[in-house]
Amino acid sequence: MACRISELVIDAADPERLAAFWREVLGYVEIEREADGSIAIGPPDTGFGGPQPVLVIGPTSDPRPRKLRLHFDVNATDRDQDAELERLFALGARTADVGQTGRESWHVLADPEGNEFCLLRSRIQPL
Repeated sequence: MACRISELVIDAADPERLAAFWREVLGYVEIEREADGSIAIGPPDTGFGGPQPVLVIGPTSDPRPRKLRLHFDVNATDRDQDAELERLFALGARTADVGQTGRESWHVLADPEGNEFCLLRSRIQPL
């Protein structure tokens, strides 16, 4: 028997804004709101326990550490990398520098709260 990642929890100064960003990036929907201000988002018609993990974005007033030890890699499902990069910029992503050389096949980006993620080159099939 093995484990599966069911949820990823992200602390945020503005959970509403960050949840809206990741909903648009991933095509997720809001699943639940908790009394503490946490917002759970996940795949439509699946929610918790499906093949993709739910993101739980909770409020914090703690400062963000410099470089995170974990980040997301995302792949476009319906367009090439350049078109997806433009879409992500329009949603509020920005370029991030984590020491890349410029010869990588991926783009290092940051979400509206500065959390790094990478847009990979290959297109993958949607679930």
